[in-house]
Amino acid sequence: MEIEERLRTLLLQGLDADTGAYQRFLKELSAHLRAFLRRRLAQRPDEVEDLVQETLLAVHNQRHTYRHDMPVTAWVHAIARYKLVDWLRSHAVKGAMNVPLDDAAELFSSSDSEAAEARRDLGQLLQTLPDRQRLPIVHVKLEGLSVVETARITGLSESAVKIGVHRGLKALAARIRGAT
Repeated sequence: MEIEERLRTLLLQGLDADTGAYQRFLKELSAHLRAFLRRRLAQRPDEVEDLVQETLLAVHNQRHTYRHDMPVTAWVHAIARYKLVDWLRSHAVKGAMNVPLDDAAELFSSSDSEAAEARRDLGQLLQTLPDRQRLPIVHVKLEGLSVVETARITGLSESAVKIGVHRGLKALAARIRGAT
């Protein structure tokens, strides 16, 4: 399972003091948790983000309990399930007994395939842009680099990077709307 290995690698690197890997672990994990909780709290969508943050905080606080021989997804699922049960109890949600809690595979499967499809679609859209627009978007918006770092990497001026991002996003929006 690709997601299991990726999350496990990122978590283990994070536990070995690689802060970048740990941030990527939490970011990827949050997308899966959000999808998992959104399905279970469909009638209360405003509560999902708070519960995602509580679960991420619990994962962070309990990271020292992770056993390297245990699947990360099972460990996270247990934490997410307990957080959801605690939330349901504390809010005395009617019908809480009907909320499915134990589908660990669901926590990671659909979100992962949706994310993969989105990455593929975004990659195809980005390929339609010229380098002077595509590269600034990739570096600044997707990789999180600064304008200065992107300018240094691409050889563009800082102004050209900013303009490339602006024009590129505008072009992507037009393509998405179907107005090429």
